[in-house]
Amino acid sequence: MRIVGGKYKGRMFHPGKKFRARPTTDVAKEALFNILENRYEFSTKNVLDLFSGTGSMGYEFVSRGCKQVTLVESDFVHYKFILEVLETLEIENARVFKADVFKFLQKSHDSFNIIFADPPFNLTSFQTIPDVVLSAGILAPEGVFILEHPKEFDFSSHPGFREIRNYGKVHFSFFEQ
Repeated sequence: MRIVGGKYKGRMFHPGKKFRARPTTDVAKEALFNILENRYEFSTKNVLDLFSGTGSMGYEFVSRGCKQVTLVESDFVHYKFILEVLETLEIENARVFKADVFKFLQKSHDSFNIIFADPPFNLTSFQTIPDVVLSAGILAPEGVFILEHPKEFDFSSHPGFREIRNYGKVHFSFFEQ
């Protein structure tokens, strides 16, 4: 896993062979961040990274100067890996929660400008994620929710859907309130 841009560009981390997360590809990350950097001033943004896995997307947001990044991951091995990377990079503007994403969304009172989710593609409740995230009341006004998903899912009829971007097998659907 490699950080593809910003302050920590080029830093590599190896989660190990037993790691079960599926990190977003470098090509897809670069493409997504090209879009986001043209739309948002990161230094004023609070970001939430749901189903963090390796933490790859969270590190990208930190590396590009986001004000605060919150990572949520339920798997203990993944959670521990994220903590180690944050410590190695001496990142102070990120926090990580070992928590079930759905419970976290119910309890959080924070507000986020950008919410990113990369859930396991075989998650049985995958189709409900846009509704659950957008109804949680944590997306700031003019904020964006980005969902990474396989091509089998089509969210274009969702009332909050705004656009989709495809990068090979990686699809990003963008939602707003």
